[in-house]
Amino acid sequence: MDTSDAEVAQLVKLEQARVHDDLAVALVSTAHSHQHPFGSADSVTSLAGAGFSDSQIMELAKADQLDLLSADVVTLRLIGLSAATVQLLLDRHLQGQPVLSSGEIARLKNTGLTEKQIVERINQGMTDEQAEHEVYVRETIRNHSNTGFVRTHGRKPR
Repeated sequence: MDTSDAEVAQLVKLEQARVHDDLAVALVSTAHSHQHPFGSADSVTSLAGAGFSDSQIMELAKADQLDLLSADVVTLRLIGLSAATVQLLLDRHLQGQPVLSSGEIARLKNTGLTEKQIVERINQGMTDEQAEHEVYVRETIRNHSNTGFVRTHGRKPR
C-alpha cells in the first residue's frame, strides 16, 4: 500500500485501540484514493469508542469527513440520542441537507424536548439561530413558572 512512516504510526494507534485490521487497511486505502495520507486515527478511535460500527466509520471516510465530523457525531451519541437518530443526522449532513449543530441539539434536549421533537424540527429545516431563539423562549418560560410571585397593582384601600 506504500504507507509512509506517519501512516504506520497512525496504524499503530488503530491497533492499540483494537480497530479491526480490515477497517484499518480500508481507511488507509480510502485516504489514498482521496489523494492524501491517512492521519485520522484519533477520529477513528473516538468513533469506535463511542460505539460506531465499521461501516459507519467507513461511510465518513469515503466522504472524506472523518476529521471534520467525528467530534460532532460522538457528541450526538454522548447527548443520548439513539443510534437511528445519529445515523439520520449523519446521512443528512453527508447529503448536504441542513442539520442543527450538536451544541444546539444538546441545548434543545436540555430544555425538555424529546428526541422525536428535535428530529421533527430538524426535518422542518430549523437553523441554529431558530434553535437558539427556541431555547431562549423555553428557558425563560421554565425559569418563570411556578415562582408563586403575584404582581399587585397599587395599594390596598384600608
